[in-house]
Amino acid sequence: MAQRTFEASVGRGEGLLGPSQASARGTAATALDLVHQAADLFRGIEEQARETEARTKEECRNALEKLRQAEMRVEVAERAQRELSINAEQKLQNASKALEQAKSRIEAQQDKLTALELRAQVAEADAREARQALALVEEAIRRRLLSTNPEGDRGRPAAA
Repeated sequence: MAQRTFEASVGRGEGLLGPSQASARGTAATALDLVHQAADLFRGIEEQARETEARTKEECRNALEKLRQAEMRVEVAERAQRELSINAEQKLQNASKALEQAKSRIEAQQDKLTALELRAQVAEADAREARQALALVEEAIRRRLLSTNPEGDRGRPAAA
C-alpha cells in the first residue's frame, strides 16, 4: 500500500520530469502495478488453496468418521453372527440329543414289542396245546360217558 502511495506521488510529478524520465517512471509504475497484481493473484490462489485444504480436511474427517461407524457396524454384525452360530450349534446339539433319545426309546419299544410278540407266540402255542389237551379230554369223556356198553369199555384201556 505504501508503494501505491509512492506511485501516486511519482505519477503527479511526471510533468516536472523530462519525457525520458517520465517514460522510465511510467514503466516502473506499470511494473510495480504488475507486481501488485501478481501479489494479489498469489494471495487469491493461497486463499483458495487454504479453503480447498480446509474442505479436504473436513471431507477426510467425515470419511474417517463414516469409516469408524462402518467398522463398528461390521463388529456388531460379526458379533451377532457369532452369537447366532453359537445358538444354532447349541440347538443342533440339543436336537441331536433328542434324536438319540428318541431312537433309544424306539429301540426299547421295539424290544418290548418283540418280547410281547414272543410271549404271544408262546401263549398261542400254549393255547393250542391246551385246546388239543382239552379236545383229548373231551374225547375221552365222550367215549367213557357216551359209550353204549359200559361193561365193555371197562376192560378196554382208554385211548389217551
